[in-house]
Amino acid sequence: MSIGLGLLQFPPEHFWSMTIPELQAAMSGSFGDGAMAAPLARKELDELMRRFPDEGETINV
Repeated sequence: MSIGLGLLQFPPEHFWSMTIPELQAAMSGSFGDGAMAAPLARKELDELMRRFPDEGETINV
């Protein structure tokens, strides 16, 4: 949200109607192709899920 509404200064109605590929293209056009972070590795995702479980849920990884 902070990128779309803040840095790119899209009006809220435009931001919320964008698709992920459209946002990615806008970011690449404004900040270069490396603007999007690389996806998490499974190990990193498992660690985040362990550290920050959904409320009321326990996750065994």
